[in-house]
Amino acid sequence: MWDVIVVGSGISGLTAAAALARRGRRVLVLEQHTIPGGLTQTFRRQDWVFATGVHYVTDVGDEPGPAGGFGRLLSWMTDGALQFASCGNPYDIVRQPGLEFGIQHPQSAYRAALLARFPDQHAAIERWFADVAAARHAAFTLLAARGMPEWLARGLRWWRGAELQQWTGRTLAQRLAEVDDARLRAVLGARWGNYGAPPEVAPFVEHALVTGAYDHGAYYPIGGPARFAEALRAPVERAGGELRLGADVREIVVHGGRARGVRILHDGREQVERAGHVISTIGVGNTLARLDAALAADWRAAAARLRPGLAMVVLYLGFEGDIAGAGASAANVWLYESDDIGAVWSAPADDDAPGLFVSFPSLKDPAHEGPPTAEVLAVCDARAFEPWLHAAPGEPRPEEYLALKAWIEQRLLAQFERNFPALAPMVRFHELSTPLTQASFVRTPDGATYGIEMSAERLASPALNVRTPVPGLLLAGQDVSGAGVEASSMSGLMAAAAIEPALLRQLRA
Repeated sequence: MWDVIVVGSGISGLTAAAALARRGRRVLVLEQHTIPGGLTQTFRRQDWVFATGVHYVTDVGDEPGPAGGFGRLLSWMTDGALQFASCGNPYDIVRQPGLEFGIQHPQSAYRAALLARFPDQHAAIERWFADVAAARHAAFTLLAARGMPEWLARGLRWWRGAELQQWTGRTLAQRLAEVDDARLRAVLGARWGNYGAPPEVAPFVEHALVTGAYDHGAYYPIGGPARFAEALRAPVERAGGELRLGADVREIVVHGGRARGVRILHDGREQVERAGHVISTIGVGNTLARLDAALAADWRAAAARLRPGLAMVVLYLGFEGDIAGAGASAANVWLYESDDIGAVWSAPADDDAPGLFVSFPSLKDPAHEGPPTAEVLAVCDARAFEPWLHAAPGEPRPEEYLALKAWIEQRLLAQFERNFPALAPMVRFHELSTPLTQASFVRTPDGATYGIEMSAERLASPALNVRTPVPGLLLAGQDVSGAGVEASSMSGLMAAAAIEPALLRQLRA
């Protein structure tokens, strides 16, 4: 019998497991894929190594206070096994026709650059940063409430309710509409792809939380994102725990009204593993699908009101040659083909992507192995892939899908080469992933990159708290906390702290 079973080996699951292991708990981590790490995993094609979901992280610098808080947590869990390299300054670049703007850290440098570029927008820029600070304060309250016992969270929401409503009910588009300069609006709103909801839907509070996090700088794990799973796995195993791959959780076992373990399919046979607690990091929908349908009717009803977010198409590029000499850098490029920064790619077979996010991980990681690489992401509506989206894992892809995928791959490659002409002759390899890839390997609903749509409804939903209505069953992952490595990791720590309250001190370290 295990002390705790964690379902899913993404960053939230491994954080929960490693933190509990540091408190002496024996933890079994179950992963349906053959590679651990969720969206922190990497993969190799010929000589090129690619990352699947990590493009930068924050709060891992050497500074005291919040600027280094996440780094100190990781160091405590892994005995300092993880190291990070700066992505430089600027760390993000926004490009539109006739506009290129580098986003710098700290916030004072970003603000000064905005004032220099848009001198007649001084009042609008100052109001924006004041609102970002207020919204971030509200966001931290929301995150704290997710991890509290319901009676305490209810009191917090009552106390801070007016402030929370002010920011959660206001979309990014509504806030941007208060800025009368179109180019300034583009710079301020361009990075919504970091959480996957366009301005018309995204709560301003989420935009403030995610983009403001990089005021402390942007970093990349040395050795690549796979280092997260390698480093966090070690303390679990040292404490007598296990990370078991190819273990498909079919049911969360409940006896006497309490979660007691899981039933899994592993190596072709079913078995039951028992534990005092179960932490599910596979999303609220997948979690409920593994519970008896008669359980938790109110929780199911609340979860049913939420819908999946947008998906992404990703083009992986391998190069030969000096891409830095051809203009590439460690900074991410947010590229838009028009002034409409909120457009979603709805017809990938017929149109170019309205926006691209381009990352060069080989230039971020001083220990990168092999020739240089890039990842080109485009937010898309998964309905373009609807005929094949719900195929069973491992089912052969039909010819119609493969033909569409090949067509989109060539279209996206041509679009990249038009926008980065100096890099075009260096491309030697390309491969496309679609929402089907995400649904297969990570099992998010409809292949949604960030799971549930980031909306006001999501922020207010009672279905996404760490403590679930089923005693002994806890929830973690980006459904709880929102997008990003740090946010997901913190949800895992909150779930672990619900079992071991002494871990709360790590949130203040």
